[in-house]
Amino acid sequence: MKRRNLILGGTALVALGACSSSKFKRYNGPQVTYVIVNKGDRRMYLMHHDKVLESYDIKLGFAPVGHKVYEGDGRTPEGIYMIDRRNPNSRFHLSIGINYPNEMDRARAEALGKSPGGDIFIHGQKTAKDKNRTDWTWGCISVSNDEMEEIYAMVGDNTPIALNP
Repeated sequence: MKRRNLILGGTALVALGACSSSKFKRYNGPQVTYVIVNKGDRRMYLMHHDKVLESYDIKLGFAPVGHKVYEGDGRTPEGIYMIDRRNPNSRFHLSIGINYPNEMDRARAEALGKSPGGDIFIHGQKTAKDKNRTDWTWGCISVSNDEMEEIYAMVGDNTPIALNP
């Protein structure tokens, strides 16, 4: 009886270990010193000084051309910003925040009598099938969930990000 329980217990532990996979990865490589997003090419690059560490295909806001002007316009911002926060409980798997809007963004929206919006993130998808969709966000940058796990591990807070047209 002892032997049977031991075998069944060991089998259960192995099965549970195989089922558990964390969305939180470790990264021990060179520091990501900045991020480049080229909206026109739909590519994002994680850089260590002048060396590309990783690159990813991206999806943007549903109105991808031009700089974000106000909340709800469906555009992804353009300019130099910073990664300023992370959300391990995002509705979109994982996410890291971009410090949009800056003072200029607020002034531009205010001149139109609108809110500049906010909550611009690099994030994964709600479901795995989202990865094949065209530009679909409200102004964020989307990658696959597996890619977001890598990015979340590699990119630290206070990392500059250049969002190019």
